[in-house]
Formats: sequence, structure tokens, C-alpha cells
Amino acid sequence: MKFQTGKMDIVVNTSMTPPHWAMLERQLINAQAEATVEFCNKYFDQRGYLECYPRWGGDDGPDDAAENFAHWTELYALGAPQIILNLYRKVWEGHLRQYTEAKTKEVPLARDGMYYREFPVMFDWMHNGEGFQAHWLEGLADPYQEEFRRRTRRYAGMYMGEDPIANNYDPEHKLIRSMFNGSRGSLIRKTTAIDWAGDPFEVEGRFKPGHGESTYQEMLDHFQDYRDVAGDHPLNLNTTTLALNAYMIEGESKYRDWILGYVDAWMERTVANNGIIPTNIGLDGVIGGACDGKWYGGVYGWAHSTLDPATQKIRHRPFFQNRTPWGFGNAVLLSGDMRYLDAWRSTIDGVNSNSKTVNGKIMYPRMYGDDGWYNFMEDPFDQGALHLYYWSMETSDRNRIISNSWLDYIEGNDPDWPVRALENGLDVVRQRVNSFRNDMTTPDTRLCDDMNGFNPAQTDVLTQIMLGGLPTNHDGYPLHCRVRYFDPGSGRPGLPENVAALVHTFTAEEVVLSLVNMDQVKSATVVVQSGAYGEHQISNVEIDGRDTYINNSAFSVLLEPGCGSKLVVKAKRYVNQPTFDFPFRRA
Repeated sequence: MKFQTGKMDIVVNTSMTPPHWAMLERQLINAQAEATVEFCNKYFDQRGYLECYPRWGGDDGPDDAAENFAHWTELYALGAPQIILNLYRKVWEGHLRQYTEAKTKEVPLARDGMYYREFPVMFDWMHNGEGFQAHWLEGLADPYQEEFRRRTRRYAGMYMGEDPIANNYDPEHKLIRSMFNGSRGSLIRKTTAIDWAGDPFEVEGRFKPGHGESTYQEMLDHFQDYRDVAGDHPLNLNTTTLALNAYMIEGESKYRDWILGYVDAWMERTVANNGIIPTNIGLDGVIGGACDGKWYGGVYGWAHSTLDPATQKIRHRPFFQNRTPWGFGNAVLLSGDMRYLDAWRSTIDGVNSNSKTVNGKIMYPRMYGDDGWYNFMEDPFDQGALHLYYWSMETSDRNRIISNSWLDYIEGNDPDWPVRALENGLDVVRQRVNSFRNDMTTPDTRLCDDMNGFNPAQTDVLTQIMLGGLPTNHDGYPLHCRVRYFDPGSGRPGLPENVAALVHTFTAEEVVLSLVNMDQVKSATVVVQSGAYGEHQISNVEIDGRDTYINNSAFSVLLEPGCGSKLVVKAKRYVNQPTFDFPFRRA
């Protein structure tokens, strides 16, 4: 159905004094944008290269370098000025060149460049996802740039059997051959500490590694038990975002088919493992086949507890737990089929079913090893429960969530939360600006992750408040939200200048939001889309007692000067195929 830009579906002419939340929201967008420009000018050179000591590894590798511009594309897509997208493009191109040129001497994997064909040569998808998060969300900002489209297809092809060099996927067993994979294929052997830690370098007195190590030897010790990477791993579900982005360019069915087929395989493995997702699949497709038959094996798996050399304490690092649910969410986004959530539902319930009573208190495990379940805590295991509920909107999934302040607000129990959250967001910007202005390091005394905590673009709260969306954090997954906004006057995504939006509540069938034009002289036009990618279909919109029939994935609103109102948007979720196309450009 053609989106009609010539007429307004909704006209808002009810005067509204700008609410406090609206002024804070626009202030936060502007403050983050202004601070991002200053941050970029301080830490990136004219080529877009990060001014640091570039290294390979899990402590401070290419992914950490890219985290310095995380959220920039999403910030622009919310309504930040054009300069944010321009700066992102500069540093992204610079990053790809810088880490293609950067080479290791002792680490075999990256001796010819840490990137090959503008993609990591071989690494895990906890780190790869973090490094590519801004690129994953670039389609929200401008999906029409040809270089973005070419790269997106190239990256997806590395995991779909289309690339003879990157032989990552086994179509017979529907598995990715290793947890270490990338543009040069998959690493089948056991990894060494140096594969993870990178080349030897001067540490003491020069650098302060982010994980607390004081010597290079301690960095090696950190990774001494990081060995088992051969075979498939739930972290590899992150690769579904590669194919999803490629699909949303032009809707080519091969990408959708690959995603659903790969996720189906993980669904089957979970069922076969008594409802708990395994963390190793052998090259023969057998659960635990590359870890001596242990379903819980693999780096970052259920049993991944290692000694922290900096503290001499055992640390539990099952990092797949907060990443894996997103892969099932990608399948829901494509299909609307809620059965894809069953694998993670059964995992949560399976973990919690192994509780025990200690000193009269029920304790719940987080880890599983050779001796069974361990690392018990007082609260039930609920990693990914928020995501399940967001996608399903089922009461049973809501009951799996221990606590969440955003949901408290959405459910009407904390009406002041948006103001507090926005005020806190402004405080974070102030603190980060103060930190990087007082940073006295020089490029040769900086590791690439030293500045991660200074990046002023922090969009999680804005995503929740403006879009009713799940925070994208830094895990490297697409945006899931109930509404999104476009400025048809400038032909770009995001709210027009001086317009603010607040999602008050949402259910499975409707979203209640406010739009306000704080400009007292000029009108503003906003296009409201249901879903980040038009995946939901709007039936009608209620405003000021009037009901307007829409039957589209988006509608237009004319906000008269100084006017605003509350809208009730009724929609069916996950009935449209997701697309990057802006609503005023698609048919």
C-alpha cells in the first residue's frame, strides 16, 4: 500500500504547554549530539582513525575501538543533527581502514590484518557484535547508501555458503563451524591464550588494561582457560542480524530462509537437551561433540568459570546468556511466530527448576559444570525474560521478570520515571564530558577501550521513553520498538526539531503516546511508524475522542504551533515483513 504524503491523517490543534519531560528529552538529544562532536574531535584524527595503540584481542581489540562510536547511528535516527551521521561515516570508514592495516606478529590469525574484506578475520560473536553495533543500526539512519548495502550483503554471505573463503556454515548440519569465525572462515583447533590476548607489549607503567591486569603475563593468564571454540555456539545466533539486515534492504527470501532455518536448528537442539540450550554443538551436529560430550562446554558457555589473575578470584563468564535471546527475537520479527521464544522460555524455567534451599532460603543456579549446577543466587534466573515478555506480551513471560523500573512505569506504577531517567541521562553526559576533558593521556598511552566510558551517545533511555523500545545496549542486535518517527519535511528519520514524544504505555494491541510541538510559531509534520521496521500494522488511531482509520504501518501527524496531544495507536504486531525503507519512500 502506498504511503500517502500529500495529506495528513491526523491534525493536532490542541494547545499544550511544553511538558517538563519534553524539554528534558530535547535537551538530552542535543547535549549528547554536542558532546559527541567534541568527543570525536578529541579522539579521532582527520582520517577517522582512533588515536590509540591499536591491538588485537579480547581485552582491547578492534571491537573495543568501534565501541567508541556505538549508538551514534541510533542517536541520529532519533532526531540528532546531520553532523552525527557524518561523523559516524568518517570514523567507521577510518576504523575499517585502521584495523585492516593493523597486523599482529605473534598471533597467527591476524598477521595479514585484523580485518579482511572489512570484517574481523576470526573472533567470537560476543566481541564481534559489540564492535559492529553501530553498523547494525546504520540502516535506521540511512539504508540507501550504496556502500552500506554492499557491505551488508557481503557480511551476510560469509555465513550463508556464498563465500568460498569464509567457509563458516555447514548447511547439512545447519551449524557454524566454530565460535571463532569471520572473513577468513572458522577456527577448528583449540585456541591459545595468545590468540585471545594479542601480541606481547609493554603494559606496566604505560597502560591500564580495562580488566585490571598490570602485566602482559596477567593478560595471558586471564585467557589461559579460553580453549574450546570448535563447533557451534549460541553466541553465533548473533550472525542472524547480518542476514536480517541484508533481508531488510530488498526483501530477498534467501536471507529470511537462512535465518529461520538456523534458528530452527537451535530450537531442535534445545528440545533435545531437555529444554536447556546447549553451549557446544560438535562438527557432526552432536550436542557437546567438540567438548568431550559436554553440552555445557565451550568458552563463555554454561561452565565457563575462570581465575581472574588481577583479583585471584574465580569469575563466572557465561556471556551467551544475555546475547542468545536476541537471535530468537530476530526469528519472531521475521515470522511473527511466537514459538521461537519457547527455547529461551524453557531454558529459564529449566535453570530455575534446579533451585535448592540453603539456610531456609531458596537459591537459584546460574552455571553448570562437571559436578552439576552451581553459582547459586537468591533471585531466580531471568536473563532475557524482559525480551521474551516484550515480544510476546504474555502474562506468563511477565512473571519471569524479577524487577524492571521501565516496566513499572509502563504499567502505571511509577509515572515520574521518565523525568528521573532523562535527568539522570543529562547527568551522565555531564560526567562523561568532564572525564574526557580531563583525560591527559596521549595516543601512545591509550588502549582502544580506554575511552569507551567517555562516549556521550547513550541512547537506551531515549529508546525506552520515545519509542517504547528495548534498549540496544552494546550487544549488537537490531532495534525492537513499538513506534518510530520520521521527518518527511527533511526526508530523514527522527523527530523534527522542537518536537518531543513520550510512550506512556503499551499492550499487545495498542500503544499510548504523546506528541508535542514546542515551537510556538511553526507547525511540524511527523510520520509515526509502528515498529522499528514497519513490522506492525496500524488499524486506527484515537485522539481527542476521534477515531481515525489507518490500515497501514505508518501515519502522518500535523502538529500546529504549540500544540500536542495523546494518541492511542491500535495495531496488530508482526504481520508485516520488516524493511529498512522509510515510510514515505516505500510502496
